[in-house]
Amino acid sequence: MAGPLTNAEQISEIAFGFMASKALFVALHLDLFTYIAEFKGQEAGIDAEGLSTVSGISIDRVTTIMTTLVTSGLVEGDPHGYRNSPAAESFLVKGARYEFGDYLRYQIDRQMFPFMNQLEAVVTDSLTDDHTDSYAKWMADSGEARLYTESQHSGSLGPGRTLARLVDLSGARRLLDVAGGSGGFAIRLCEAWPELQVTILDFPNVVQLAVEKTAHLSDRIDVLGGDALVTEWPGPVDAVLMSYLWSGVPGKAIAELAEKAFDVIEPGGQIIVHDFMVDDDRQGPRLAALWQLQHLAFTPDAVSLTPETVMNCLTSAGFIDLHEEVLIAGMTRAIWGRKPETD
Repeated sequence: MAGPLTNAEQISEIAFGFMASKALFVALHLDLFTYIAEFKGQEAGIDAEGLSTVSGISIDRVTTIMTTLVTSGLVEGDPHGYRNSPAAESFLVKGARYEFGDYLRYQIDRQMFPFMNQLEAVVTDSLTDDHTDSYAKWMADSGEARLYTESQHSGSLGPGRTLARLVDLSGARRLLDVAGGSGGFAIRLCEAWPELQVTILDFPNVVQLAVEKTAHLSDRIDVLGGDALVTEWPGPVDAVLMSYLWSGVPGKAIAELAEKAFDVIEPGGQIIVHDFMVDDDRQGPRLAALWQLQHLAFTPDAVSLTPETVMNCLTSAGFIDLHEEVLIAGMTRAIWGRKPETD
């Protein structure tokens, strides 16, 4: 939790924060971090002139961008030689094991960033018909659906691996992945649990990409095109996973989702909810709060989730033995439990 601000400069840091974001996104679009990584074996790194040559951008423009990246801590050095910060080297260089640059430059920059321009209209109930006001409306555009799902894929494989370590699915044979997107979580769960069969339910334009991404597991992963809020869920199943779903639907729909899960899960089966959640006292984490704000920008009736609200909803639906763990530090949590055995 950040302490109370005390001066104008701190306010400006927040107000100008979008400028640093844009510098990061432009650097990703220009592959600057990747170019710098190619020179990491040289003590001086790559200079501004070299970056200008390989990127095709004028040296003055490159220098301005790089100065912003240096002052933001993403890069070290000066125009005589630049080196990636440890974080940039690990997460922003193409081909790095944990790289998620495509997620940032496509989903966050190309899609989420513009949505924030309609936040005021959402809060003041002044959205017009041409605004996007739900995932269903947004994902009806095949181009937007593919861009969102493709960029989200790399951002789901890592958390999917973590979830597979947290939740014991050794007794499950059939899992329904509601709003499962490209299948990133489904892939990791199938890798961890060889007996598991998964059905991904998501919008028709989304599951088209899921078929491509999960082709190597086509004998274990199938898809169902539909809207999680209106489509009949297949069942019975041994487990239901809902990842990044509750924060992106109207708040009044959350209880219904929990009840639908309870109805299709076999007695003794498991429920898993993974999403952006702030602490119960709503003092942080900041990144989770920002993500919830972003969801509000195009889902006017979305609500800010806490572990307590999620657990209360699951308990009301009939689930027991609930557990909670941080999944992505500072951003998301997983809550899982089970449906009671029959008497």
